[in-house]
This record gives sequence, C-alpha cells and structure tokens, in this order.
Amino acid sequence: MVQTICICGAGTMGSGIAQVSAQNNFNTILFDVNETVLEKAKAGIQKNLQFLVEKQKISAEQKAQIYQRIKFVKDINECVADVIIEAIIEKVEAKVSLFNQLAKVNHEEVIFASNTSSLSISDIQKEVLHPERVVGMHFFNPAYLMKLVEVIKGEQTSEVTAQTIYALCKQMGKSPVMCKDAPGFIVNRVARHYYLEAMKLVEEGVATFENVDAIMEASGFKMGPFRLMDLIGIDINLSVSQSIYEAYNAGRFKPSNLQIEKVKNGELGRKTGKGFYEY
Repeated sequence: MVQTICICGAGTMGSGIAQVSAQNNFNTILFDVNETVLEKAKAGIQKNLQFLVEKQKISAEQKAQIYQRIKFVKDINECVADVIIEAIIEKVEAKVSLFNQLAKVNHEEVIFASNTSSLSISDIQKEVLHPERVVGMHFFNPAYLMKLVEVIKGEQTSEVTAQTIYALCKQMGKSPVMCKDAPGFIVNRVARHYYLEAMKLVEEGVATFENVDAIMEASGFKMGPFRLMDLIGIDINLSVSQSIYEAYNAGRFKPSNLQIEKVKNGELGRKTGKGFYEY
C-alpha cells in the first residue's frame, strides 16, 4: 500500500506532482539540492492552493492541511518512500545515478517512477538495481490540473509495478493510460506534428505564429502550438523533438530552426519571460 510519495526535482513539474500527491492525502516529500528551487516551489504551491481557496474548491483549513503534508528536503538520505518519482534533467545518466543513490537508502520494493517525456524507460532501468521496479509515470504540465498520466512499461518492468502505478494514478485523481516503451510514448509522438508543422508554416512564410495559434484555438484546441510551447518550455519541447528524431532517424520529426534559435537566445517561454510571446 502506497502511503508516502517522494518527488525528486522541485521544478515546475516536480512541485506540481508534489501538490497533487499532498492534495490526495499522501505523505509527500519534495527533494531538490538547490535551496532556491525549493523556495520557489514552496511559494508556487502556496499560490496554487490559495487560488483553489479563492475558487472555493478547498477551504483555508484544507489548504493548511495539504501544505503540511509536504516535507521539503535537500538531503537525499531523507528520500525514503513507497514510490519515488523523479522529475529531474532529461538525461538517462542523471536519472540512473539518482535511482542508484536512492536504492541505497530505500528498501528493495520501492518503486522508481520516471516523469520523462521521451527517454526510454528500458534504457534507464538497464543500469538500476532491481530493474523490474522502474516504470514511466509521465505527468503533463501543469500537473495539478492536467488529468492524463502515461504509465510506461519498460522491457523489464514487472506487471505488479505497472499496475501499482496505474492504481496510484487513479488514487491521485488522474486518468492513466498504459503503454509500452517507445520513443515519445503516445502523446509526444502524436503531438510532434502539431508543433513541427505549425513551425514549418511560419518558416515558409505561409502564416505568422499568432495567426496559426488563433486558427487552431478557433478550431477547438485549448491552446495553439506556439502558446503551448511557451507554456511547456521551448527547450523541453525541442529536447523531445530531438529525442524522437534521433530514435526514428526520420525527417518528419526533424526539429525546427525556429525552436533551435529560441533556445540559443535563451527565449524559452513563460519561465524566461519571453518565447514566441512576451510575458
């Protein structure tokens, strides 16, 4: 039975997942080695919870209770839980290293879940002790609002591990979808063309990015591709495109020069104050 969830990485995704965990009555640990990032996460979670109070979704008392369920830590030795979800940098080596450090302070049955949006779960678990306990648990941004979670089974992921995480998603109020490990999983593979074709239209001078967004939003999409890239982070979106492009070696997934230039210039979207739009 899962009682305690630890999230490693207190950035936008990690703090959002921690909020979801605490809102659904789990003892929650949020770990990051960077004190500044942890402080930002504290402020962000408080702001999100206050928004829920103002919308009368929760009471002020519930807000306090939810926040008190979250323990903010800088010491990895305090990361002891039933399920550990990593939301750190998108590099296989970094995720493997983290899981192996965590293995030293946790029991053998702890489940290691990766929030990676495109890296191979099978590759990650190859170098981790007891690889059958490693699984993908891909939340979408913002994690405290978006219902979908992709549960990804790697080549060595046990059925017990996969089903435990699937059930956990439901306990967290999410709508899980089970899939096998493949580049981009389901959503990011399908969504590549939403972004890439939109950028081709702009590169070819067919339309402005504002026009593309307006047309797509008028067609029923909640967000146009450029607003969505700004929200996700243009650097993260580019990283996913590059990962899928390399995995399939297919021109249809080739990253756009528009994204590449934005990342070079540090214009990453909402988090930097400027992307395709200014904030």
